[in-house]
Amino acid sequence: MSNSAFNIRWAEVIIEALARHGMKNICIAPGSRSTPLTLAAINNGKLHCHTHFDERGLGHLALGLAKASGEPVGVIVTSGTAVANLYPALIEAGLTGEKVIFLTADRPPELIDCGANQAIRQTHIFASHPFEDLMLPRPTQDISAKWLVSAIDNGMNQLRHGAFHINCPFAEPLYGETEGEYQWHESLGNWWNSNHPWLSEPPTHTVALVADWYFWRQKKGVVIAGRMGSSEGEYVAKWAAELGWPIIGDVLSQTGQPYPCADLWLQHADAQAWLQEAELVIQFGSSITGKRALQWQSHCEPQEYWIIDTIPGRLDPANHTGRKLTCSIKGWLDNHPAQPRSPWCEGLATLASKTQQHIQALLQDQYSEAAIAHQLPQLFPPRGQLFVGNSLIVRLVDALAQLPAGYPVYSNRGASGIDGLISTMAGVQRATARPTLGIVGDLSALYDLNSLALLRTPSAPTVLIVVNNNGGQIFSMLPTSKEAREHYYCMPQNVSFAGAATMFGLQYCAPTDWSTLKETVQKFWHNQHGTLLVELVVNGDEGACTLKQLLQDVENL
Repeated sequence: MSNSAFNIRWAEVIIEALARHGMKNICIAPGSRSTPLTLAAINNGKLHCHTHFDERGLGHLALGLAKASGEPVGVIVTSGTAVANLYPALIEAGLTGEKVIFLTADRPPELIDCGANQAIRQTHIFASHPFEDLMLPRPTQDISAKWLVSAIDNGMNQLRHGAFHINCPFAEPLYGETEGEYQWHESLGNWWNSNHPWLSEPPTHTVALVADWYFWRQKKGVVIAGRMGSSEGEYVAKWAAELGWPIIGDVLSQTGQPYPCADLWLQHADAQAWLQEAELVIQFGSSITGKRALQWQSHCEPQEYWIIDTIPGRLDPANHTGRKLTCSIKGWLDNHPAQPRSPWCEGLATLASKTQQHIQALLQDQYSEAAIAHQLPQLFPPRGQLFVGNSLIVRLVDALAQLPAGYPVYSNRGASGIDGLISTMAGVQRATARPTLGIVGDLSALYDLNSLALLRTPSAPTVLIVVNNNGGQIFSMLPTSKEAREHYYCMPQNVSFAGAATMFGLQYCAPTDWSTLKETVQKFWHNQHGTLLVELVVNGDEGACTLKQLLQDVENL
């Protein structure tokens, strides 16, 4: 068999083995060295192939697909700096738990460190960030197909969450003959005619049981709801309500935030005094957004602090005494039922309601960054989903809005970077085929501008709101000189996104008042298709200043 044909046979085993573990989507960037993997993927009938010319965006596209589908997603890139561009998405997957398999083509070892073109040191390039990695040898018939398929299966069997990096060296020729003898394949026998892994290791789904739960559920408890799925969020809210425990619900919790605007009222002296009585704090999910919520989480001193999440590790930067329970949230709740009790902290519900009413009176029907964050649920598509960006906008939505219970909300709140937000949103939309509303800042949009190409033909109406406050206004409150803040932190770019929409063939509008914005978006959900880019030009630091003012107002409620 020729070298080019054997490279493809080798790659076919890799791709087919991954497909046996539930990989249905694979994202492919152009490149020559990755040709064997690309041809194997596009000729595999089990896979849906996505493409993008930007590897950084490609990695985040895969992240979004995995985030929304709950299934492993593959990525194929060529050698060299194409591999390095995957780093942000790989890091995010490790922190938020999505299973993404990064297949990086490589030069063979004899071309490394000798001046060969496009050859860098790719072995273990991602250091400790992948949950699993496999540094394959160059394809050779001296290594059996059984070894290769077993190595892939073993990595997938061990992949509990996060990234799996498979580095794949290929020697030239990469092109030429694609057909050849299949004797090397034949050692796998009937495997080719089945749909099962060669080496299976069924996962054990265990629930971390708390034997003395009957004792703890009679205590004064507080629930912190972090990032979780929509059904889990509704379940947590109902469970906490039965216990009579207040709930601090994050923007990503999908609990409906029964005590809305927590990031404002948590600074109130009465709230802090009431919450000091908490004997147990249970946190479901990680990635808390609000600054005041993080501060309270850090300084609270209950008898015990529990964290329940599927992601392993401590997940508690404050290092409380207590328990880390690594298991599914639903499984834990099923096995630890609530004991119906009256609320022990009724004043907190009253304070949360008064806070929300004050925000409503101040911001209703206004057109500003803070007002848009507060009224954002009025723009949601029916039976749709929300993708919210990072920096200032996610904090404003967390502090000022009350999102519907069970409404799907996605974000990249692991490393909380602004890279790859548009491409992650595109992956979320593709995985679910739901109408999708996304909202990001102007610098975030500029940072991932190439990925507007991924929104050209969505499977359902998609609206991307770019809040153009002319820079990184999350830094506008820093205690530095105004000149330093503007030039070295906020960095205003003075751009319009109308040209970007035209470049990528997207629909565009720039409303100047709330009623026009609301009418335009709601009409789009019912009568349009494709993607609408909505640019909201708002006053620079207004959002940050309003948040600061509301914090002062709420302290005096």
